[in-house]
Amino acid sequence: MNNSPDTLHQQWLYTSHPTATVSAEHYTLHKQPLDTALDRDEVLIAARYISVDPYMRINQSSKPTYNPEPHALHTVQTAGVVGQVLASNAASLKAGDWVFGMTGWQSHARVHVSSLTKIDPAIAPVSTALGVLGMPGRTAWFGLTEAGKPHAGEVVVVSGAAGAVGSLVVQFAKRHGAKVLGIAGGAEKCAWLTDKLGANWALDYKAFADADALSQQIQALTGGVDVYFDNVGGMVTDAIIPIIKRRARIIICGQISQYNGGLDVPEMGPRLLHHMLYQRATIQGILARDYLHRMDEMLAIVAPWVKAGELVFEETVIDGFEQLPAALNSLFTGEHRGKLLVRV
Repeated sequence: MNNSPDTLHQQWLYTSHPTATVSAEHYTLHKQPLDTALDRDEVLIAARYISVDPYMRINQSSKPTYNPEPHALHTVQTAGVVGQVLASNAASLKAGDWVFGMTGWQSHARVHVSSLTKIDPAIAPVSTALGVLGMPGRTAWFGLTEAGKPHAGEVVVVSGAAGAVGSLVVQFAKRHGAKVLGIAGGAEKCAWLTDKLGANWALDYKAFADADALSQQIQALTGGVDVYFDNVGGMVTDAIIPIIKRRARIIICGQISQYNGGLDVPEMGPRLLHHMLYQRATIQGILARDYLHRMDEMLAIVAPWVKAGELVFEETVIDGFEQLPAALNSLFTGEHRGKLLVRV
């Protein structure tokens, strides 16, 4: 672990508000010598894996969302990080320990020990603290079980089913005895959903000319939808709403189809659902933060499945700290499967 006086502290600062596609032009790479001085109970960590998530684009909205203010300009991009301790003035952590913290898009961080969670690498790969055993896992588990309440034999439809959250919802729904239809972009992703994750059906939304055609095919396959776990919004949601069954549960987890260009000025009709996400409205919006205090409960159930190899938790890992803005942009172009990470 390099901790020499010449070590650079690199940070991606969010410096310009995007009105459509987010890219490197909205960030500035800042470099400075690393300050290794520590106060009492402070820890110096080096980032090893940095999370890239759709919520980052929501936080850039110029209008109130689930945060009253947008992400502040000229500050480090917020993000979850898995890192290693370089130096510690805290009794509970020592050099070499693996930790999780919300330290953002920076190569190093000097933080109070209370803001870090120690990771046991014997349970699962440390990167899972940003995926199946982290925020996406918490979102998928509680979003489905608390808001969706699936019953055996019911039909659960998942949009964005090949993503970090959607791929886990597919598997959790199957464990509840539901019949699952996954919707994703591309034949390869659809084959993965059925062959690897156990979905009963999978549909490539790109293969349909419009919402009506997609809706007819979903109806023909499933007979109607009991639970819709929505990560995407847009045309896919337009297709689902007309074919929900009585007392169907619609969970609004994301509206990723609307984040580039439709975030500040959303399209009309069902595409207003990202406002329902922000306000947790009648069609229930769910956010990972709502269940943060129940993280141990989720881990007690899901971690043994992970350790036993009973869950698929694919990761797309991009190498290079300098790749972070491009990685964020790739979330909206469908270039990844599972959890997207940047390895530093």
